[in-house]
Amino acid sequence: MNNKEIVLDTILSQGMLPLFFYEDAEVSLEVIRTLYRAGVRVLEYTNRGKEALSNFHIIKKAVSAEMPDMHLGIGTIKTGSEAEAFIEAGADFIVSPIIDSEVARVADKHSKLWIPGCMTPTEINVAQQHKARLIKIFPANIVGPAFISSIRELFPGQLFIPTGGVEIEAGNIAEWFRSGVCAVGMGSKLVSRNVLDKRLYDQLYNDTVKALELVQLSK
Repeated sequence: MNNKEIVLDTILSQGMLPLFFYEDAEVSLEVIRTLYRAGVRVLEYTNRGKEALSNFHIIKKAVSAEMPDMHLGIGTIKTGSEAEAFIEAGADFIVSPIIDSEVARVADKHSKLWIPGCMTPTEINVAQQHKARLIKIFPANIVGPAFISSIRELFPGQLFIPTGGVEIEAGNIAEWFRSGVCAVGMGSKLVSRNVLDKRLYDQLYNDTVKALELVQLSK
């Protein structure tokens, strides 16, 4: 099984993809350690600030040493040059808020899983033309679970992961899985700015354990 398949299988079995960015590299790393202790084995660090690349280098080195079974991806990738830089820094997979053919090409060249963001049936069709195995529905809070239920039969076999607005609530997570998604993205509802600024690692640990349990019950 190649790296692309291993990452995809890990996302599917975990059923949840945590994602966050923080300016401080050490806090970012402590968040990842906390997520790991809670049971997370695949996560997305996002390219949302000028420190993202330098932080990623630091994080990747520590993750490789301390958490060798952790798959660390990079999100908010919009250009081929960004994709190249983070793959060189050790990114295991690439997540985009959009479809960009150059990002798709770079990911394919390096045999990395690429997860593009879509919001319409036309965009999903374009993503499929670029051979996207897993498609991010973003921003998911705008379209809601009903969107997945409505379009999934148009794209049989396509894997979807909603990101944006997924709540750590049994009803919310269950509704997304009933609509036909294979996993959910968890950003600020899990790793909130308050958790990051106040270093609320115990809260993050407990919330992550709860979210993972709700996902497994909902799948």
